[in-house]
Amino acid sequence: MKQSLSIQEARKLVLLSQRIPPVKETRGAVPSTLSAIEHLGYIQIDTISVIQRAHHHTLWNRNPRYESSHLDQLVAEKKVFEYWAHAAAYLPFRDYRFSLPRKQAIAKGDLDHWYEPDHRLMKSVLKRIGNEGPLMAKDFEHTGKKTEEWKAKPAKRALEHLFMQGKLMTAKRVNFHKVYDLTERVLPTGIEISPPTPDEHARFLITRFLQANGLGQATEITYLLRNIKPQIATTLQTMVSDGEVLSLRSAGNDYFALPSSMALLDKPLSRSKLKILSPFDNLVIQRKRMNALFEFDYLIECYVPAAKRRFGYFSLPILWDGRLVARMDCKAERKTERLHIYHLALEPTLSKTEAFIQALCKELKPFLKFNQCNTIQLHKTTPPKIDLPLRRAIKESTD
Repeated sequence: MKQSLSIQEARKLVLLSQRIPPVKETRGAVPSTLSAIEHLGYIQIDTISVIQRAHHHTLWNRNPRYESSHLDQLVAEKKVFEYWAHAAAYLPFRDYRFSLPRKQAIAKGDLDHWYEPDHRLMKSVLKRIGNEGPLMAKDFEHTGKKTEEWKAKPAKRALEHLFMQGKLMTAKRVNFHKVYDLTERVLPTGIEISPPTPDEHARFLITRFLQANGLGQATEITYLLRNIKPQIATTLQTMVSDGEVLSLRSAGNDYFALPSSMALLDKPLSRSKLKILSPFDNLVIQRKRMNALFEFDYLIECYVPAAKRRFGYFSLPILWDGRLVARMDCKAERKTERLHIYHLALEPTLSKTEAFIQALCKELKPFLKFNQCNTIQLHKTTPPKIDLPLRRAIKESTD
């Protein structure tokens, strides 16, 4: 018989598993950042920089002492590396061997890449990096007579093919641009490089997802992953039969969870702390899942034509009182050190607006600092009646 969880218990399990609000850490700031990456399993990389980029934002919400230099340091120390989860991501090096199935599938042609491979150019690029050392895409720009081979765009495609196949890795980034090197020169000494069996890989994906997310469905575990769903389904049933995984039901939906995660339900959840999330935060990246668990229908609108946007270009989900209760479209204007809140929109179910405003203003102070700003300009609120109380509260909290 399946164990039943109330929707409140399910949400609590998810939030505590996601470590948001963050858990208290006794370790140093950089080890705490590594701990967050290892626990979550990945941190999605994104290029949009209207506020701090998603990978920094997600880690800052798990580690209040986080600084953007932490990732560079962890890459240099060979504790984390860049590759692909469901998207481009930072991954812990302890999980390196579980990145190999995708790399091998792409190299064999069993998994498509975005571009057709140019094997001759890839061989030339690989040889040059082998001889010259780490290089960036711009290092392959041809300054003499133009030839198709050495135009920047084809070279970049070749670099990315080699990266996705696992022959190149990102040694570091310079101004957010990748610096590529041979994989054998980037890997830590003594790291395990044997590919996992299909069963090992499936068990890894299941366990990592459930540890980081509290509960999940097979379709969530395999989110944007290809050629793995049948193996995950089979392994899940085996793990349930063996008592390694629990089968649960909440709000009319079936889920899986690890038995060890159930102890989290006995721990308190800090509901008074508010968190302004990245659209690419691990908690909210699966929109259908968030709608089912938190009744939060979220769409990032930077890809929507401006005239059709409801909430704004880059609206940030806001977590408070154990729920997703609002979204805030904002931009850090770094030259003037001003944070523009273009649109703060509350969910219709949010009734405790005064307490919410106080919690928001308390969190806006560190959020300002994190985004190198010191003033706030509020443009619009929904509903309009919270505009004046919010302006007053912001003024009081920032004076």
